[in-house]
Amino acid sequence: MRNFSFLGWPIVTGVLIAVILLQFFPNLLAPPVTTVEIKETQLPTNLIGQGLGNGPVSYSDAVQKAAPAVVNIYSSKKVEEKDNEARANDPLFRRFYENGDQPQRQRVRSSLGSGVIINSQGYIITNNHVIAEADSIIIALHDGREAEASVIGMDPETDLAILKIKMNNLPTITLSPSENLRVGDVVLAIGNPFGVGQTVTMGIVSATGRNRLGLNTYEDFLQTDAAINPGNSGGALIDANGNLIGINTAIFSKTGGSQGIGFAIPSSLAKKVMADLIEHGRVIRGWLGIEGQELTPSLAESFDIEMTSGLIIAGVYRDSPAHKAGLQPGDIMVTLNGEPVDAYQSMLSVADLNPGDTLVVEYMRTGKKLNATVTVGERPPTKLN
Repeated sequence: MRNFSFLGWPIVTGVLIAVILLQFFPNLLAPPVTTVEIKETQLPTNLIGQGLGNGPVSYSDAVQKAAPAVVNIYSSKKVEEKDNEARANDPLFRRFYENGDQPQRQRVRSSLGSGVIINSQGYIITNNHVIAEADSIIIALHDGREAEASVIGMDPETDLAILKIKMNNLPTITLSPSENLRVGDVVLAIGNPFGVGQTVTMGIVSATGRNRLGLNTYEDFLQTDAAINPGNSGGALIDANGNLIGINTAIFSKTGGSQGIGFAIPSSLAKKVMADLIEHGRVIRGWLGIEGQELTPSLAESFDIEMTSGLIIAGVYRDSPAHKAGLQPGDIMVTLNGEPVDAYQSMLSVADLNPGDTLVVEYMRTGKKLNATVTVGERPPTKLN
């Protein structure tokens, strides 16, 4: 029999070490446990039972502040329709009409939109396209009251219109300057999409100063991803504090529904248009009396000039401010009051001037830089079709 006594001390030593380890580290033989870490927070005791309406949890306070001033607008127009052509040309049918006149039927065409009550006098701002050519306009308030509205003024060039109703105890909204808005600011759109009733959607300011969209003559839109749908036109775009920052006016869509690209007329522009329409019945804008074309690199090359920006005067209206100041077709406007000319932004800047203001125009003619002082006139009203 073989002697294994030489293994005794190592075995005893190993057992003693294991006993000591288990004594101080009992979890060594326990099965592995996966721990799921969850971070939780509790409502502070000072807020229990109170509303959380000022975001980011909720914007209910902002909605409750603004929503009563947002109204539904129902407009209608009577249109004459000629009867079915085949039926109208039937000799038997035409015997009942003198001189062979084609019979006509009267149909009422209705449209739906939204508006915002600006003050307690009953003035409401909305989109021009919501009430254009309407024979009857009915305003439905958030509290269920209804009233017939009269048109105070319309401005197709910004797609804004002012209505007025006679009613007491009207809710109103507070305007906030739109110049301070930043991309990423939270906004809420309030209106009556598809006639389902007042609806609130939330998003952010996606962009500011959007123009050249071909929607209006004067464009300076706020872009938002807050859902805007048919029926929202003329409704309110508000900030997180419930102040009006824009009038919802259009969407970019291939289907007719919201695609996350909506446009609103900023409150600062709406305020100026509203004031002019109420005070004068029209919007007063500055006017030079020219037709211009933006200077492009290819045009600059054809004119053999090294300028990168400017406005080519394509035409000058007779007896207009530009004509009286000596400007001619072919001149290239370089600066206005020392500011570089940008075709679109410069048009907006001129429109913001008052008739009678003076404007120093620097321009190029046959390779020479010249200056002219123009006394701004008033832009003639747009002729409606």
